[in-house]
Amino acid sequence: MAGFWSGKRVLVTGHTGFKGSWLSEMLLSRGAQVAGLALPPDTRPALFDQLDLAARMDHLAGDIRDPVLVAARLREVQPEVVLHLAAQPLVRRSYRDPLETWSTNVMGTAHVLEAVRALDTPCAVVVVTTDKVYENREWEHPYRETDPLGGHDPYSASKAGTELVAASWRKAFFTAGPVRLATARAGNVIGGGDWSEDRILPDLARAFAAGRALPVRNRHAVRPWQHVLDPLAGYLLLAERLSGPDAARFEDGFNFGPEPADQRSVGDLVQEARRHWAGEWSDATDPAAPHEAGRLALSIERARLMLGWQPRWDFARAVAETVGWYRDVATGADPAARVRDQIAGFGEAE
Repeated sequence: MAGFWSGKRVLVTGHTGFKGSWLSEMLLSRGAQVAGLALPPDTRPALFDQLDLAARMDHLAGDIRDPVLVAARLREVQPEVVLHLAAQPLVRRSYRDPLETWSTNVMGTAHVLEAVRALDTPCAVVVVTTDKVYENREWEHPYRETDPLGGHDPYSASKAGTELVAASWRKAFFTAGPVRLATARAGNVIGGGDWSEDRILPDLARAFAAGRALPVRNRHAVRPWQHVLDPLAGYLLLAERLSGPDAARFEDGFNFGPEPADQRSVGDLVQEARRHWAGEWSDATDPAAPHEAGRLALSIERARLMLGWQPRWDFARAVAETVGWYRDVATGADPAARVRDQIAGFGEAE
């Protein structure tokens, strides 16, 4: 909807993270009044700092596991849209600290939704989960929104729990409005400015910038790779639909992933990345490592048919934009300018 976001009061939880920073920048570029609630950035560097978002939006550092703080923040902002991204998002970290993962991803979401309910004013809510919410049977079939939820590792299982929390609040409290609630399940997101641990392209950027070989684990694992701008555009479109006259149709779960041909192996990703930044890699497969899924694919037909959404950047473009960002920043480019250039280039593809 033309001009939908101009002047709109939007609360982004998790705005200090990788995806939250990109999303906040997109919203600011569309003229929204953006407020945030999140823990301080936990990486150095952090895209949140590189974009100077603390000075450019209504930033509040806080923990969604604190229900009093969450409720106060919602009362203060009075959001018309809530985009809930705050989470513990790392699989391997979830093995090290499962209780933090469950309390953040499940109870944190419950606190946000209960705070929205207390406002009793019109609000579109998009709860962001993950492609890993499905019971993974390691099959070729791409997972559809109607497939069973599950999860082997604490991260995946807790995100399936997040989906159940959202469904419960929607059915128990939001059926008659004025709150409209949907969930969004994205694939493996890549993009410049992700400095997290145990993620392949941030690890590649650190290794190649230092002249080291990249250790690669699970190089045969297949993932639905996509540039961060593609699912974020889907989240925004879903929020727009939830704010429209036919909102009830869209109160459901939606997958946002790449086209089938772009669901590629980790090894394919590394080889494509090396076309844009020369560097070496080594096989770091560890049979004793914690379990991670070997194959994961998403069906995006519901988003395509109901929302009119489809990915704009294919695998090659997504990797080129991501690796180009890291390479350019490593050699002195302004990270914020590169983010804004990519947002502008992505918008031109509409």
